[in-house]
Amino acid sequence: MLTPYYQEETNKLVISREQGSQFAKQVADDFNPLHDIDAKKFCVPGDLLFSLVLDKYGVSEDMHFTFSGMVDETSQLEFPQGSDAFDIVSNEKVMLSVKRSGESKQCTELVESLIKNYVAFSGKAFPHVIIPLMGQQEVMINPARPMVIYESMSIHLDTLELKEVTLQAAEPEFSYEGKRGKIILRFELLSQGKKVGFGEKHMLVSGIKEYCQQAIDDLIDYYNERKETLK
Repeated sequence: MLTPYYQEETNKLVISREQGSQFAKQVADDFNPLHDIDAKKFCVPGDLLFSLVLDKYGVSEDMHFTFSGMVDETSQLEFPQGSDAFDIVSNEKVMLSVKRSGESKQCTELVESLIKNYVAFSGKAFPHVIIPLMGQQEVMINPARPMVIYESMSIHLDTLELKEVTLQAAEPEFSYEGKRGKIILRFELLSQGKKVGFGEKHMLVSGIKEYCQQAIDDLIDYYNERKETLK
């Protein structure tokens, strides 16, 4: 399912602007302007990097991903041999660090199910979860420059004897100091209606401002218009 979204050149993986943008909009339902083909500072979706790791190394009972660098169309990603801990680098700069423990399994059905369901959950974070979550503390992101950065994510599975999973949102968390804050999105993993695991996605927010309903309404309208136009 990921073949259309990257190409490999001399053992290095490259993601074009078109491929990163298509994954964001077609798979993740993510319309962040950073993923637009013509973005001034284009960034490959972190969820595509997460998906590529699962595709190449399979699923482990415990997995932790730390996003260290902004991957763009010039990045030449090197995927090393799989181990308990490894880095994916581009030009000797670490872009993504991966830690795994417990049992591991290569199962196409489970990998694709986890990718599709996690990416769909992740893509709905903005504006559906982030804006009301911050609004509870009477603050908001900067509408003129909404900076929400993917920091890390982790997944735990009680068992790998699964064919497919679904995700169910759990209680999120937001904390901030001054103009910077942190968002934690939590989820539970289910299989045939039974809880089989859980996970978290951590994001950093900058440029936090005092809440203004009109500015939020305008931002959501702009987001929805972009979504309709770019679909």
